[in-house]
Amino acid sequence: MTPLQQYMAEEIATDHADGILDRREALRRLGMMGLGVAAASALLAACSSNQSDGQAHSSSSAATASGPPGAAGALPTSAVTFAGPQGRTLHAAWSEAKKSPRGGVLVIHENTGLTDFIRSVTGRFASLGYSALAVDLLSEEGGTATFSEPAAATAALSKIPQERFVADLQAGLEELARRVPDGKLGVTGFCFGGGLTWMLLTAGTPNIAAATPFYGPFPAGGDLSRSKAAVLAIYGSLDARVGATRPAAEAALENAGLPHETFIAQGADHAFFNDTGPRYNAAGATEAWRRVTDWYGRYLG
Repeated sequence: MTPLQQYMAEEIATDHADGILDRREALRRLGMMGLGVAAASALLAACSSNQSDGQAHSSSSAATASGPPGAAGALPTSAVTFAGPQGRTLHAAWSEAKKSPRGGVLVIHENTGLTDFIRSVTGRFASLGYSALAVDLLSEEGGTATFSEPAAATAALSKIPQERFVADLQAGLEELARRVPDGKLGVTGFCFGGGLTWMLLTAGTPNIAAATPFYGPFPAGGDLSRSKAAVLAIYGSLDARVGATRPAAEAALENAGLPHETFIAQGADHAFFNDTGPRYNAAGATEAWRRVTDWYGRYLG
């Protein structure tokens, strides 16, 4: 398995260890990714043993009276298509700022594809004045909506080469630049999408002015020397698995001399910003959103 495939399989195993998925469902999902019963069982056992007996994991916390951060004023999204690499047609959700945009933001989805949560985040950025685009990384497979369940979308994503993700996202940035011709561009990704945000940065994608990866694993040996982005890296304090890659990310940012900050949401676990998921943490999400909007205000305009 590639590191990204391993990460996706470990997400399923961690959900099992935290009681979100029962063993049968976890084995089913790992099987959809191509793992045999023996390999899947070993991964479940390893992730379960890595959870210390006294370690607490956050469960979903109630949203504030105004709802998830930024959601109340989110602008609508529309479905768009544009030309991708090697003649592929890429599908995306697009939300245009009402006035002259302050910049543009590429939103990278989680391992369940282009969901309503990601569309909402795209619209939230537009409400702040940043026209936003979320590329469906399952475009070549017919799009996220063609899959019968989120687990099937995850399985399909696990079989796509990492190089295709990077190429499609770079095409998304080019499309965003076409739609926001005079604006600086930022990238925000969540979980799987957070990892892809780091991959875009290590690939030296030149037109990224700022990035805010949410709890994304930093690639082993990742080098940020070709990037020019100002990076706000966001983690949950209970997310030991992704948090283990944080020192490498911070060292790479220091070595590259990039403007950067790290925010660790206390008492929050992996995927704490997703208000549709079981680990949503309202306090952590609210503070993270405040920091992201401040970061883009500083580096995008």
